[in-house]
Amino acid sequence: MGADLFPAFPTLTDQANEILGYSMEDLCLGEDAEKLGKTQFTQPALYTVSALQYLLATENGARPPDFAAGHSVGEYAALFAAEAFSFEDGLRMVAKRGELMSKIEGGAMAAVIGLDSEKIKQTMEACGRDDVDLVNYNSPAQIVVSGPVASVPKLEEPLKEAGAKHFVLLKVSGAFHSRYMREPSQEFANFIENFNFSKPQFPVISNVKATPYEEEEVAELLVRQIHNPVLWSKSIGYLKGIGGDELDFQEIGPGKVLRQLLRQIP
Repeated sequence: MGADLFPAFPTLTDQANEILGYSMEDLCLGEDAEKLGKTQFTQPALYTVSALQYLLATENGARPPDFAAGHSVGEYAALFAAEAFSFEDGLRMVAKRGELMSKIEGGAMAAVIGLDSEKIKQTMEACGRDDVDLVNYNSPAQIVVSGPVASVPKLEEPLKEAGAKHFVLLKVSGAFHSRYMREPSQEFANFIENFNFSKPQFPVISNVKATPYEEEEVAELLVRQIHNPVLWSKSIGYLKGIGGDELDFQEIGPGKVLRQLLRQIP
């Protein structure tokens, strides 16, 4: 990812390399897939590529969006697009976020397909897995669970017996957006005290609230987002409630996962 973007934005790419202390091109375009899969590298890569793709779209004549939303670390790219902070400050925050989250080892995540949240909770309670959290509400039929690596895989059989169509372990390096991320979020709160945040130039929907950020709560919500669920389904439902059939969703960043989820969200 980013093969067409790094040559188009050499100055920002050089800034990214300087801030991170390694080459973003080598990370994204090299052969070391295992390194890219570690969250301390995944997060800066996703932020950089998404931010540059947004800038390329504007250079090619795209007008600013009426709303923006980003899934997990994608929210930083959405806030950058809305000019809540600079590209460099966004990258510094994302790099620190990834570094802190990577320190909490022994976690796992899995996507549960075809089972609603209440049924998942009931099943987890019945089999004694109260150490696992529901963390990404991607759509009514796709919910991600997060917790200890010793517990999450053991949910596959009981959840399938309860009616789940699929149980997919995710290629992540931690129990993100769960209770186990509270310590990193506290450290992150101390880190971002010295950053300045501006009022977003257009509404950005918060993962934590599923409603737009207010100017004075950007820092607070970015801290809470680390250990709170991603309310993606509610966020898209909020936008559909405002715009209905008039909405034109554009996905910025690598892949088409979020666009594919749109059909599943009322």
